[in-house]
Amino acid sequence: MHKNQYLLFSIIFLFFFGWNVNSQEKAKHPKNEFRGVWIATVVNIDWPKTGIDGVEKEKADYIEILDAYKKLNFNAVIVQVRSVGDAFYPSELAPWSRFLTGKEGVTPSPYYDTLAWMIEQAHARGFEFHAWMNPYRATFDLNKNLLSPTHDIFKHPEWMIEYGGRLYYDPALPEVQTHLTKVVKEVVDKYDIDAIHFDDYFYPYAVPGKVFNDTASYKKYGAGLSIADWRRANVSNFVHTISTTIKASKPWVQFGISPFGVWRNKSVDPKGSDTQSTANYDDLYADPVLWMDQKWIDYILPQLYWSMNNPRASYSKLVKWWAENSNNTAVYIGHASYKIRADGDKSWNFMSEIPNQVDFARNFKNVSGSAYFSAKWFMDKNFDIVRHLEENQYKYPALPAAVPNLKRVIIDTPFVNEFIIDSTKFSSKYILNIKYPFNTKVRYMVVYGAEHISKININDPSQILDKIFIDENNTGTISLSLPAEKMKLYKACAVTFIDYFANESIPTIIDLKKTFKIYTPAQPNENR
Repeated sequence: MHKNQYLLFSIIFLFFFGWNVNSQEKAKHPKNEFRGVWIATVVNIDWPKTGIDGVEKEKADYIEILDAYKKLNFNAVIVQVRSVGDAFYPSELAPWSRFLTGKEGVTPSPYYDTLAWMIEQAHARGFEFHAWMNPYRATFDLNKNLLSPTHDIFKHPEWMIEYGGRLYYDPALPEVQTHLTKVVKEVVDKYDIDAIHFDDYFYPYAVPGKVFNDTASYKKYGAGLSIADWRRANVSNFVHTISTTIKASKPWVQFGISPFGVWRNKSVDPKGSDTQSTANYDDLYADPVLWMDQKWIDYILPQLYWSMNNPRASYSKLVKWWAENSNNTAVYIGHASYKIRADGDKSWNFMSEIPNQVDFARNFKNVSGSAYFSAKWFMDKNFDIVRHLEENQYKYPALPAAVPNLKRVIIDTPFVNEFIIDSTKFSSKYILNIKYPFNTKVRYMVVYGAEHISKININDPSQILDKIFIDENNTGTISLSLPAEKMKLYKACAVTFIDYFANESIPTIIDLKKTFKIYTPAQPNENR
């Protein structure tokens, strides 16, 4: 293709399609949607399947999870990398997890940096990687014989509170907050993650007849507040500190929290939801509404683990409540795949429960995705629901949109230096060599395909052919190698940049009926 032809097609594309890139309304098949799954490692819920699996089996089982959810057109994994004061990575602040190696404090053998490898495998398949951490839970039980001598309960017993058969870090202690902030910062600094993720474990859920004994800390630091307000302040201060710590290190790394599904009940606060349930604010001393108001978090993912019409806490009422009371953040919905055909609420016996929930949530413009707890429930079970989702709600790929705090315009558009078809006796591939942009840290490139240049529409998810991870350590050219058996079905394609903040560039289109080679002198960076 002649250079002028190439530029003309790009201009035509921008004129007809470029203006509406960010104006997508809710659709049956949304192009922008977060689709995540929690991969729980504590007590080997999802992965590894046992703590004594060999490294090769661990790797094979993790890849099996990724490939299963890739087939379902998911685009994010939320992987538990710290659950009980331990680590799934080499750390100066916590011992290796026994759920990974069979014995706490023992390194994998043969050795590998498990977290770095998991991130690499996820990114290679187009997944965002959210590093899920439980900050306050120190042990899963009281059996200290299972713990490493380097665990914090031995190094700092003064930090711990025993409650309900477990040990917890005291959220009130400044030295605890400092230590846990270092734990988060270590992961953010060392690893190429897309997000830090906390779940619903702040102050522990109430255990009948038990008292969380933080009296000494309250006397020392209470400062005249009620104990409930003081506990909430401890959690909020910590959330604020984590937020600023993440952004100071890597501004593109998101901070997301998945709280319990009820903020407050209307019976105690007219702003609350029409529910009769445990509540974040009153029982867990967590205030997600404040965190959103203050822009401390990038996304909220409430765990709405009830059926559509549950009488005490209705999924449908709670989706509406969170849609109406969320601000400054992306809103995703947590679904209870673990309850399918396994709950006292018989609504979960119906195949339609999860698909109906997804369809319902998509009716709310500011609800932009879902996540499922947990990974194993769509692996080798519930085949009818998986098949239904695969053929309907998740028929086409989707891209997570940039969260509100990270939305920005990408100045650069892909400039294709060369397009060739490389055929050998054994394989054939289309190769696009694209100039690395001056102004954009590229995380992925997305390739779209259509039967004609005039038919290209990057808002149509059925046209998404691939989302390709781009290695940051490139030499100035991005080379995309695309299988010919897929590409020969199309007469035109479009390519876009996705930056580290999940923003997508304006597309460049290519006429696949003609190969071309363009050489241009280096251009000065006018944006400097």
